[in-house]
Formats: sequence, C-alpha cells, structure tokens
Amino acid sequence: MFDDRMDAARRLAGRLSSVKGQHPLVLAIPRGAVPMAAHIAQILDGELDVVLVRKLGAPGNPEYAIGAVDESGAVWINPDAASCLDSSDLEREVAHQRGVLDARRRIYGPARNPAGRIVIVVDDGVATGSTLIAALRAVRRHQPRRLIAAIGVAPPETIARLSGYADEIVCLEMPPWFGSVGEFYRDFAQVEDTEVVRLLEECRAGAASSRQSQG
Repeated sequence: MFDDRMDAARRLAGRLSSVKGQHPLVLAIPRGAVPMAAHIAQILDGELDVVLVRKLGAPGNPEYAIGAVDESGAVWINPDAASCLDSSDLEREVAHQRGVLDARRRIYGPARNPAGRIVIVVDDGVATGSTLIAALRAVRRHQPRRLIAAIGVAPPETIARLSGYADEIVCLEMPPWFGSVGEFYRDFAQVEDTEVVRLLEECRAGAASSRQSQG
C-alpha cells in the first residue's frame, strides 16, 4: 500500500538509482503517472515527457481494455480479446481514441526524441497491461539505448506479459489478488490536464535554463 503517488515515485526512484547521472528520459502515461514521473526525473537528474496511448474499451463495457492505440495509430490488441472483436466496432473506437490523443498532444506540446537514450516509462499501476504495452512498443520504434518500465503495482500475470516489451521491469508491488490500481493508494486523487501542462512546462523551462547556463 502506498500513501500516494509521490510515495510510489520515491520508491521507484530508489530502485532506479543506477541510471542517475545518465540523463534518462522519463516518460509518463497521462495523466495519473505524470506527477510520479516528474518526481522520478527530478531525483534521477532526468528529463520529463509523456508517451501518449489510450485504452481501447470493449463494446458495451468501455472500462474493460481490449487493447490500446498510440498516437501514430499503431494498435495493440490483447490476444485474449482478439477472437470476439467486431472490426467495425474496433475501427470506431480507434478513431475516437486517436482524436483524444491528438487533442492531448496539442495541449501537452511536442514530444522529445527517445532515440539513443535511457528511457523510463512510468505508470502508477497496470491491470491488463494494454496501455503500457502500447507505450513500450511506441517508444521501442524510436530505438532507445535502454527501455525500462517502472510501475507502482500490477498483478504477476501482467508483469509476465510485459516481459518481452522492455529491457527491464521495476514493479514495487505484485499482489496475487488485484481489483483496481486505486485500491493500493491511500490517496489516489485525479490528475487534471492543468497539472500535466504545468509539470511539463516546468521541465522545459528548467532544461532551457540549464542550456543557457552551460552556453
């Protein structure tokens, strides 16, 4: 059990201390993981950004993830759900979620290039792993030097599913029973777009200031 996302972030940063000083790119899956990633980036002397992916909800049950889509349009489908999907329903859901991603990218600003860098993809917790898998696949296409998944909590079977998508997985809690991510945080307050934008702008301003002082 974590006190809040900052508690989980501090613990994850401790487990990731070996990359401090290597200027890692710390990518959050919005919105909940952004404050965590910002704290991890600060502790590890890294750089904050977001990786934009959206869950694809099942027809009639949008909370159940049948897969995920990234902002390039690449789709990952959970193998357990593939046999029961209707292609027209899937196309509509992908189009809707890509619209959400496009809107968020306009709000959040341009993405940093992960090529050749140590990249840490952060999530406060995962259930099926669909969105995190899509995020890791999206980052991998840019050929990072090393790709690490940093997770607050996830069921063991999800961690096993993720193993082929990252070079390293750091997960703080892997309970044998799992209902929802929020059950493992005493404070699991919703994160709004305004906070995401503020944190990203602060990181960009800090990076610009650092470049000026070095120049």
